[in-house]
Amino acid sequence: MKIGNTNVGERPVFLAPMEDVTDASFRILCREQGAAMVYTEFVPSDGLIRDAAKAKAKMCTIAEEAPVAIQIYGNIPESMVEAARMADRASEICGGYGCDVIDINFGCPVNKIAGRGAGSGMMREPDKMVMITKMIVDAVDKPVTVKTRLGWDDSSKIIVPLAERLQDAGISALTIHGRTRCQMYKGEADWTLIGEVKANPRMHIPIIGNGDINSPQKAKECFDRYGVDGIMVGRASFGHPWIFREIRHYLDTGELLPPLSVGERVDLAKRQLRLSLDLKGEQRGVFEMRRHLSCYFKGLPDFKETRIKLVTTMDVGELFNTLDYVAERWGDVEIENPESIYGL
Repeated sequence: MKIGNTNVGERPVFLAPMEDVTDASFRILCREQGAAMVYTEFVPSDGLIRDAAKAKAKMCTIAEEAPVAIQIYGNIPESMVEAARMADRASEICGGYGCDVIDINFGCPVNKIAGRGAGSGMMREPDKMVMITKMIVDAVDKPVTVKTRLGWDDSSKIIVPLAERLQDAGISALTIHGRTRCQMYKGEADWTLIGEVKANPRMHIPIIGNGDINSPQKAKECFDRYGVDGIMVGRASFGHPWIFREIRHYLDTGELLPPLSVGERVDLAKRQLRLSLDLKGEQRGVFEMRRHLSCYFKGLPDFKETRIKLVTTMDVGELFNTLDYVAERWGDVEIENPESIYGL
């Protein structure tokens, strides 16, 4: 499968963009664990064009995470176009790697984004969504992709005709989350309409499915049953970045990898922590690792007190010492049934 000139291999598995989760340290780790391509956190177009430091920082990438997509969101056409042009020049603006793909967020359902007409809020204005997409495709050199949902609610699942219109606007791939905006993340993702988009003989761009991929078996089922070109893993990767290696191994061999021991999880947590410290400095690096460390060891017995230490200390030495203690006390333990632990 290719997106523009970027070859992501056969049956690729992507890391979904997630706010406050998919920072550079996590993206690098997921790439090392087998993710075919990773996406930045959501970059607000209005903040980017106002030169807001936080928005610009989200756009900065490094070579170790490539291929990488920068995802932008907003609902003002001119701002979205200018933000896309900035993403197109991200290596020049940030001094880092830049990006291989520019992705448009038409899928985020949270109120602070969708409620003001951005993200999946654009599902209520499909004409405007297509117009913005076309304007961005015409304005940048990088391939443009879109991530969206089935529709605004159950009475307006417009994804099948909308997919054709977005393709006609010039996008290079389309990612579909199998829920409506009103569902948020509740209930089960409906992959039938994703499969219908893929089966549409008029569609020729890659279709990537997203929603409830929380095990290697589920990943294979979605490839086999719905015929998608790629799949995207979101929440199930949080505290579980090795899910990409598990899925990749199962797709390639038909065999399940054994569960990671706690000692192996500690090694990965230390790897991510070191990346976070290198990229963000000590204070921010430790602070922003807390949300990840709180999930790495879910399912361990008698772990509450140790978890509190992991997510409250700001001292780097104490944090590494606590991780060493976790490895020493629980190092040979295997946490069974990751699907129940990381399920959605």
